[in-house]
Amino acid sequence: MEYLSGIVERITYNNEENGFSVIKIKSRGFPDLVAAVGNLAAVNVGAVVKLKGEWKYDSKFGKQFSVVDYQETVPATVAGIEKYLGSGLIKGIGPVNARRIVNCFREDTIRIIEEEPDKLVNVEGIGPKRVTMIKKAWQEQKEIKNVMLFLQSNGVSTAYAVKIFKTYGNDSINTVKTNPYKLADDIWGIGFKTADKIARQLGFDKNSYERCRSGIIFVLNELSNDGHCYAEREQLITEAQKILELDTDILNPTIEKMIEEKSIIPDAVNAIFLPPFYYSEIGTARRIRDILSGQCMFRSVFSEGIIEKLERECGIKYDDVQADAIKTAARSKFMVLTGGPGTGKTTTTLAVIKVFEKLGARVLLAAPTGRAAKRMSETTGMEAKTIHRLLEFKPPEGYKKNEDSLLECDVLIIDETSMVDIILMYNLLKAVSDNTIVILVGDVDQLPSVGAGNVLKDIIDSGIVSVIKLTRIFRQAQGSAIITNAHKINKGEFPNLNGGRNSDFFFIQEEDPVKVVETIKDLCAKRLSKHYNASPINDIQILCPMQRGETGAHNLNTVLQETLNPTDISLKYGGTQYRLNDKVMQIKNNYDKNVFNGDIGSIASIDTEDRTLVIRFDGNDVEYDVTELDEVVLAYATTVHKSQGSEYRIVVAPFTMQHYMMLQRNLLYTCVTRAKKVFVLVGSRKAVGIAVGNNKTQKRNTMLAGRLSSLV
Repeated sequence: MEYLSGIVERITYNNEENGFSVIKIKSRGFPDLVAAVGNLAAVNVGAVVKLKGEWKYDSKFGKQFSVVDYQETVPATVAGIEKYLGSGLIKGIGPVNARRIVNCFREDTIRIIEEEPDKLVNVEGIGPKRVTMIKKAWQEQKEIKNVMLFLQSNGVSTAYAVKIFKTYGNDSINTVKTNPYKLADDIWGIGFKTADKIARQLGFDKNSYERCRSGIIFVLNELSNDGHCYAEREQLITEAQKILELDTDILNPTIEKMIEEKSIIPDAVNAIFLPPFYYSEIGTARRIRDILSGQCMFRSVFSEGIIEKLERECGIKYDDVQADAIKTAARSKFMVLTGGPGTGKTTTTLAVIKVFEKLGARVLLAAPTGRAAKRMSETTGMEAKTIHRLLEFKPPEGYKKNEDSLLECDVLIIDETSMVDIILMYNLLKAVSDNTIVILVGDVDQLPSVGAGNVLKDIIDSGIVSVIKLTRIFRQAQGSAIITNAHKINKGEFPNLNGGRNSDFFFIQEEDPVKVVETIKDLCAKRLSKHYNASPINDIQILCPMQRGETGAHNLNTVLQETLNPTDISLKYGGTQYRLNDKVMQIKNNYDKNVFNGDIGSIASIDTEDRTLVIRFDGNDVEYDVTELDEVVLAYATTVHKSQGSEYRIVVAPFTMQHYMMLQRNLLYTCVTRAKKVFVLVGSRKAVGIAVGNNKTQKRNTMLAGRLSSLV
């Protein structure tokens, strides 16, 4: 082994997943910067390093020093200290403040920060508040480095070090050593596989109860991410065997012990639930039963004359099904109104609201997402809230509206109900009085919720609530190829792809995935934005069947960010550059910030000194530290699943054979129905045909329909 010492000048590559880095160092005796490669994720620009390793020659990159171990010390020179502090190492010190601090304290800078940090207040632009921030960040970075080096010594990614430290503080290393599987339970983003890798390095027994328990919880969580409320026991064991590589004689006793300690719950013959999904299914069924048995206070005062009066006032003639929906709403306790685009769901919902207002009822409106709630407000002229806001969700207390503090309304109308998962539905119904009328509105043929359950479909299938399905496409909607093609797709018919000059539905034939990407780039940057006077970022949305592949959302985001938003004002986290004005999406419910999975916003400001940025979601500004950006992804392109409940002025959708695994009828139908004004399909006729012909949607493991039926 050889040794190489020097100052880190640049970090040219860093893989957040495995810690592999490429750094350039300035070393005595070498005229040019030297490239060093290896697990160097904890190294900072400006640091003095002593590397242990050997020289290797790479055919592409030339001579490199391959590192097996290293030591790092803080720099001694003024220039080195400035580079070290300005690297983003410490929150509150960016390049500008680093220069000011070093100009003030010179070679004594590190000692001042370490021993007399209050003197920093003498530096221009640094007040007491920033001094407090710097003191805290300096201490944290020392502790975080210990965690990072500990993880690194065990062959594990250091990408999660900050999260581990934020969760456990100075107890981080002790927690990881005692039970690394706890990480998978406590920290979002760290799954069983990462925890298991740490445990193996630490010498944990492959057959240990902690490992088996964590693996089983992981399988159940993965299934819930696919929409399942439970696993069949055989399914659970099969999936657990794949990741744990253990026999059933070890897994079966583990399952029994977990049942005994109530970390999982068995139901029926074969079903195994995680507790939140079990209690939400049971609770939702009971609440619907209780509401159905409550008093219907408007049945006796409603008359069909109210509908006739409303028609005269609004200049509308409701068809038989719409009139039936209005009557059913007034005479029922729990009702579902469903139907595709152009069938009059909005008109009918508005009529129902007006009828209840004439009857003196207090009506509340809500939807699962901010965008859906905003659209509901615009179409009804009434305030509509997100379900979370309606229930006054406040972390860490939870929902303020609940069984002890009920919603004050006579009628509750929920739009886009196909998006509501089982846990949210249970929390909503807990806050509803038995005497309240509940009306669920949604398109049951769309994709089901991102979260676990298939609530709207299960309620309809149970047969215990009133269901009105609107099927007639109204004349004003028949002129829209978006609407007529959506209905064709839903019926299993091939859509009309021959869009004329004045059409709102277009198809561009392109088999080559590389050319599909180039076409989409051209459509966004030039053709669509110019022809429709549209903002490429705000008015055009790319919807993809999946994340992966050349024509997947991940690659298209990278391409479109570079094309549409080439600014240098940015923060980097992981492999993503987050730029000022980028369109982004939240991918995790964050109750502290009051933003939820699927919310779309734009980056309104970036502070490179504090390593923070502000994202604007529907007028609300939310601050993120750089370490929280794994909750946010670029959203120039997103998946169809993530687009539910949203409408976009212009939608561009790649449908290619690369997406073969995801080509399903309800996915294409949902995709088309997201477009308000223009829909452009780019890809192959074959892929479209496969999607239209594939009506085999994945069956979700749910018991809600059966639970409801058994309560009658």
